[in-house]
Amino acid sequence: MKLKKVISLEGQIEALTGLHIGGSSDIIEIGGIDNPVIKHPLTNEPYIPGSSLKGKMRSLLEWYLGKIDIVINRGEAKGNVCSCGKKECQICRIFGVSSNNNNGIGPARLVVRDAFLNKDWKNKAQENNFLLTEYKTENNIDRITAKANPRTMERVTPGALFDFNIIYKVFELNDGISDEEYFDYVLDALKLVEYDYLGGGGSRGSGKIRFINLVKIDSDTNTRTSIDLPDRAKLKEHIDKAKEKIQA
Repeated sequence: MKLKKVISLEGQIEALTGLHIGGSSDIIEIGGIDNPVIKHPLTNEPYIPGSSLKGKMRSLLEWYLGKIDIVINRGEAKGNVCSCGKKECQICRIFGVSSNNNNGIGPARLVVRDAFLNKDWKNKAQENNFLLTEYKTENNIDRITAKANPRTMERVTPGALFDFNIIYKVFELNDGISDEEYFDYVLDALKLVEYDYLGGGGSRGSGKIRFINLVKIDSDTNTRTSIDLPDRAKLKEHIDKAKEKIQA
């Protein structure tokens, strides 16, 4: 196994609606909220953890490729992550698998960095007194008494920009599969996140994002290429071909 090259993808994540990725509050003040967003411990600014984005990418790609393993345990259905470890498995090869099921495919190809607020956007927000986060109050209505049970969550303000970067490692293996070709599945996963949502409250309007100003950088040639994520037709075509490989 030899590391052939590294592909870097950078750009921005734009929050099209309020974005909530939960953090923790050591002290809950009277009148405060108990559902804050995650913030950097030094700057106290919201950010997007790489684990949140990578987990969402993997989950959606597993669903679209039919790789969710549903297990019934004592009458309870549980959807386990794919850990088949097969060399042709897009999920295990890109996102990684435990050492027990590795079967020689090597380490995870994908590294997703934490995404911090874009410096230019942050400066603009400060100059115009934009809030970095907002409080959104929702009500749970009792169906019989019509009594409201309010709950408040903190969200990153719509329009916020975060600097985005992922690393994709290309290895040389004698297994007949090209790691470089599998990079397209990473782009598919990003597009699926755009169609879905990131963070919590997605079914209630939060978490709609898009990836903009994407640039692909090849470590071999050091070339920078602007790229677009696949449209619906290309995404469906690529997903269908991936399913055929799995079924074969």
